[in-house]
Amino acid sequence: MSEENAIVLKNIGMKFNLSKEKVDSLKDYVIKSLRRQIEYNEFWALKDVSLTIKKGDRVGILGFNGAGKSTLLKVIAGVFKPTEGTVEKHGKIAPLLELGAGFEKQYTGKENIYLYGAMLGYSKQFIDEKYDEIVEFSELGEFIDVPVQNYSSGMKSRLGFSIATIVSPKILILDEVLSVGDAKFRKKSEKKVMSMFDSGVTVLFVSHSLEQVKRICDKAMILDHGKLVAFGGIDEIAPMYEKMIETYELENPRPKKKKKKVSKKAVEKKESEDAAEKVSEETKA
Repeated sequence: MSEENAIVLKNIGMKFNLSKEKVDSLKDYVIKSLRRQIEYNEFWALKDVSLTIKKGDRVGILGFNGAGKSTLLKVIAGVFKPTEGTVEKHGKIAPLLELGAGFEKQYTGKENIYLYGAMLGYSKQFIDEKYDEIVEFSELGEFIDVPVQNYSSGMKSRLGFSIATIVSPKILILDEVLSVGDAKFRKKSEKKVMSMFDSGVTVLFVSHSLEQVKRICDKAMILDHGKLVAFGGIDEIAPMYEKMIETYELENPRPKKKKKKVSKKAVEKKESEDAAEKVSEETKA
């Protein structure tokens, strides 16, 4: 691998076998498997994806729902082993995919900081040193000693983001994580990620917001039904994606909302209320 490359994908394919029928229990599954009675439909979430990402590139991954964006990130992060092709990576990866997915609900926020940090490869000593910084950034305050099962989804995501971004990795993988929390925290998290750019971190970023991708990324790719259809500079790719959105909206117009029928009784009630209000105003005058 060239020293300039951060990630090299060669002919990546990711296949899932989708069962044609519902199996209600493990016993039924084992019996039907032994009898070879379970039929599958093959679904290729990714097919023949090849590209090279240089160190320091900030790449936005664009595409409609079901295009294969999250699957591609999970293949690069090592969550999925590709059915076909190879993935070459150079540098420590910090995958921010499903924030808080590894939390134990019965444990407190504090206990989960150590647990989640260990899952990301952080030592206890390192977490001890960064603990106050994690809690401060998450804005959880006294809720850090409350079991995570009592957290809202936003609180869990904020804690997960705070733990995962406490280090400066070589490769940062972001899957819709900059949309967590309220507007204030979203700005804060985006600022945090952008502060990492000074260290030359390589970024892979999935977002449904094209404007956010344009702010953060200098390159972009478009996936369509698991295939790579375009890859290049953000100024080249963004207009292509906007055109795709326009075409899709023309071919799939949103159904018009039906006007609610107002009953004669409701009209009479409204007229009566208006008349009473008018009399009241005249009386006051």
